[in-house]
Amino acid sequence: MPDVYVITNQLGHYWGKSKQWVDGKDRRAVVRARHQDEAVNTLVELSAKDMDLRGQVVAVPLSQRGEPEVTISDIAIPQIEEPSGANQEAHNEAPSHAVGNNNTP
Repeated sequence: MPDVYVITNQLGHYWGKSKQWVDGKDRRAVVRARHQDEAVNTLVELSAKDMDLRGQVVAVPLSQRGEPEVTISDIAIPQIEEPSGANQEAHNEAPSHAVGNNNTP
């Protein structure tokens, strides 16, 4: 089977098709490149966005199903906290002392 190239970070995670890091449990979700230069270009783009990224391009074989044979990372994927709906609504409201908000009769 031919090798493909995957991108890993310093935690052993793989760049995923969803444009997020994945741990490798679902091999179908891992981005694979047929050519090394294609994977290197993607890694350069990722490094430009994340100065702390220590990534590398790794050649891995394909399974009989056509999925990259990667090692599952033991380190959990960090969860990105998104603002809750209540906090977002409060953030969008203008404060009562804002210019042009005159509630006096």
